[in-house]
Amino acid sequence: MRFSRRSGVFLHLSSLPSPHGIGDLGAGARSFVDFLDRAGQSLWQICPVGPTAAIHGHSPYQTFSGFAGNPLLVDLEWLVDRGYLDSGTATPPSSVDDHEVNYEAVAQFKRDCLREAFETFQDAPEGSDSQSLAEFREREADWLADYALFRALKREFDGALWTEWPDDVTTREPETLATYREELADEIEFRAFCQWVFDEQWRDLRAYASDRGIDLVGDLPIYVALDSADVWASPEAFRLDDDHRPKDVAGVPPNAGDTGQRWGNPVYDWDHLAATGYEWWLGRLDRLFDMVDIARIDHFKGFDEFWAIPADSDDPADGRWLDGPGAAFFEAVRDRFGNLPFIAEDLGFVDHSSYDLRTQFDFPGMRVPQYADWCEEGNMYQPMHFPENSVGYTSTHDTDTIVGYYESLGERQRDCLHYNLGSDGEDVHWDIIEAVWNADSTIAMTTMQDLLGLGSEARFNTPGTADGNWAWRVTEAQLTDETADELQLITDATIR
Repeated sequence: MRFSRRSGVFLHLSSLPSPHGIGDLGAGARSFVDFLDRAGQSLWQICPVGPTAAIHGHSPYQTFSGFAGNPLLVDLEWLVDRGYLDSGTATPPSSVDDHEVNYEAVAQFKRDCLREAFETFQDAPEGSDSQSLAEFREREADWLADYALFRALKREFDGALWTEWPDDVTTREPETLATYREELADEIEFRAFCQWVFDEQWRDLRAYASDRGIDLVGDLPIYVALDSADVWASPEAFRLDDDHRPKDVAGVPPNAGDTGQRWGNPVYDWDHLAATGYEWWLGRLDRLFDMVDIARIDHFKGFDEFWAIPADSDDPADGRWLDGPGAAFFEAVRDRFGNLPFIAEDLGFVDHSSYDLRTQFDFPGMRVPQYADWCEEGNMYQPMHFPENSVGYTSTHDTDTIVGYYESLGERQRDCLHYNLGSDGEDVHWDIIEAVWNADSTIAMTTMQDLLGLGSEARFNTPGTADGNWAWRVTEAQLTDETADELQLITDATIR
């Protein structure tokens, strides 16, 4: 699918303004949409929105479900307005912060609020909301029933990894699951309620953005977490042993200057998935495209071939390349959905076979100037050399900010950057934004941190680290007309 020439801003939901300690789907999200509208932007990109886990540092790339929404992102004022939550209860603890997410405090606070709202909802006379919840449960039954039961069982077994549950629960014995569905009915209903609230709020926000000509760009991690409803409910889709433990886990091999990465996610049994017509994946994409307009495929290389590391090894070098599904998968997706509104994350391991797969389906790849050698003529990551069928980013959720990156450059690279961009470095964030907007790339994206000219202290995530990530937040006061006007001038001048 070819995109029109356009631009936008990357800001995850947790980073939005909100009085409750974490960004949510409420008024702060609408303020950001209004900011994008003032700035002449037509795209808003986010990270995955699944329910996060404290054990993974609340990374949106290690969630309990590839289908569900994160209850931490629910707008509490919506529940207050509907009479399900007292405004006093929705007052956040003093330990929350407008500038970063204190996940420990926020998670407990929001869980308590959601449980109180659920109890009030249960006691309320049946009405349109009860009907809406029932319709939601029926419409999303393919994933919601298993997800709600999975979360109820996680609570029942004190948060243990599902492979450590009793054998008859791990293997999903029908009689055992029927018993637990009855015993845990209230908790199951609570989990469904949280997903219904998230879904209602999401649809309202998406409509608000659409009315202003702004499309949502979602994120599709190729892998899901082992401790997820996805793997527990569909173990046959993954390379697991007889005890339902991974035979292999995902990662990438050693590359120049590093020792590789071991991500730990179970890898797919692509032969089984092909035999079923990729139904599990098509269901996942059906849910995603019901929520967003465009999807970035994280680690696109894995659909061509994937690095499988033996689960009993901690060394990424012990892995080997195995064939992914290739073109057959995307043909099945095209047969189901028609258009393929994908952006391919093709950074890192770029080779002929993955390049050919991407170009076969006309997916734009990614270009990030922070990977450039500014002194090498024709370097592919210099904005003046970005191809048309690409998405140019000033930075991403995994990189430093522009200012942080610039400050880390050596003198020679910095001088070459100045020469290539005609910059003196004083407003380097605007210089690089303008260079990316001027590029031939069909889509240009920046981050809110780069628009504000913030340094490394504001980066969203540092790969390979466990603490201090996914916490940065923007405030309402930072969504200024001055910043919006500057971005709109650049956008108009570059015909985006």
